[in-house]
Amino acid sequence: MLKRKLLAATIAATLCGASQAAVDINGFASIKGGMALGNSDELYGYDDDFSFKNESLAALQVKSDLGDKLSVTAQLLGRGANDWDVKFEWAFLSYDLTDSLRVNAGRLRTPFYKYSDFRDVGYAYDWSRVPQSVYGLGFDNIEGASLYHTTTLGNFDSSLQLIVGSYDGDAAIGDAVADAQIDNVTGIAWELGQDGYSFRMAYLVGKTTFYVDPLDNSTTGLYAQLRAFGLGALASELDIVDESSSFAGIGFNIDKNDWLIVSEITKASVDNSFISDQESYYISIGHRFDSITPYVSFEKEDNKAKTELYAGVPAASPIFAPVAGLVNQMEMERNSINIGVRYDFHPSAAFKAQYTNADNKTEDRKDSVLVVGVDLVF
Repeated sequence: MLKRKLLAATIAATLCGASQAAVDINGFASIKGGMALGNSDELYGYDDDFSFKNESLAALQVKSDLGDKLSVTAQLLGRGANDWDVKFEWAFLSYDLTDSLRVNAGRLRTPFYKYSDFRDVGYAYDWSRVPQSVYGLGFDNIEGASLYHTTTLGNFDSSLQLIVGSYDGDAAIGDAVADAQIDNVTGIAWELGQDGYSFRMAYLVGKTTFYVDPLDNSTTGLYAQLRAFGLGALASELDIVDESSSFAGIGFNIDKNDWLIVSEITKASVDNSFISDQESYYISIGHRFDSITPYVSFEKEDNKAKTELYAGVPAASPIFAPVAGLVNQMEMERNSINIGVRYDFHPSAAFKAQYTNADNKTEDRKDSVLVVGVDLVF
């Protein structure tokens, strides 16, 4: 497990430690194939046709030591789901203020989760994918700066990260894609660890604006229609324009006597909008038998629709149905069970197989998927 963590840290650029060479080039890849197990099942982009594209990816990371405590890191990543179009996932400068304090600036991974830095590096964890109920906020990176501090507090290793920045790009809203602008992102992530135990917390806030043409179009959008009906106040309660948003998460990890237990609980919210508060958690338990690690995990996603927003709209009104539909589509209660195994058949590669069954209580349907593949670092 220690070797796995060290390899993952090298590839995913944990932001402590100095480069030993002028230029370091590393990479990682995931070659995975899977399919949904029922004729009508659809889950995580899979249907009943076997596909190798959906979750396969490959990346190269280049880190250059420029001397005098300055370095630059860039990560190029291509995903099969995007026809292997290569994009910069990370690109930032780092400056070591002291041996334990580093500042980074550029395109950074936002520290929402325990595995934020590693979420694309499948070799870094036992699952075939990070738990989607928790790791599904819709965006991962920001343009900004962070201050990273490592130290010891008594018998505990402490890693503290402060981050500021903004995001401008696409974000998922239910089944739709929004043009998102998230400004004034400010946050903290702190992890304490000792002898196989660790605890982590994160809290971030920002100002969020989402544009979706069927909603925001100034002539044909739903909000324009509401204002035409004299319901401008309702339109303002629904729309997402410079609204306060927040993310909070806590988690723990136990790695003792070959038992592996990890859990995270998160809540994300966008005030004064139709976006439901997103409350999620997972817990995963596994046991290492030499090179083989079987595991089971449970995920819970519980997003309550803000039905109070349209409570005062008469059901006979022509705008009731579109408003209720907009709000209710954000409702989601889904429980997922994952059963899988990891086999470390090579010092830098692991074979994985994972079965997932998702019980969508909101839509009264169950979907299952089986994925097999190899995660590797190089």
